[in-house]
Amino acid sequence: QVQLVESGGGSVQAGGSLRLSCAASGHTVSTYCMGWVREAPVKEREGVAVIDTFGRIRYADSVKGRFTISAADAKNTLYLQMNNLKPEDTAMYYCAAATSCWATIPPYAYNYWGQGTVVTVSS
Repeated sequence: QVQLVESGGGSVQAGGSLRLSCAASGHTVSTYCMGWVREAPVKEREGVAVIDTFGRIRYADSVKGRFTISAADAKNTLYLQMNNLKPEDTAMYYCAAATSCWATIPPYAYNYWGQGTVVTVSS
């Protein structure tokens, strides 16, 4: 079992920055796949960024060049640095984990989820 707790969400003006964090506990290992998923009203869940089993990083096209995912403590801590935020980034952001993945993973395939943290970007 893995428990995930996100923090760092809030309200920010367009062009601003936020840094989300996720603390993982339970039976986690460095080979787990760790990522961020967001969900907004009227939109389907979108995988934002992921660190796969081998440490490779992938980003959604919508956030490339603006967001940076990183991990520490053998992936027990996960971060999402979000720069140049846009109103369309407004969503609930979830930290998610899976036992393994190769480069990409659809949101439904994650095994564990945090409770989410809200990010609101105003124009």
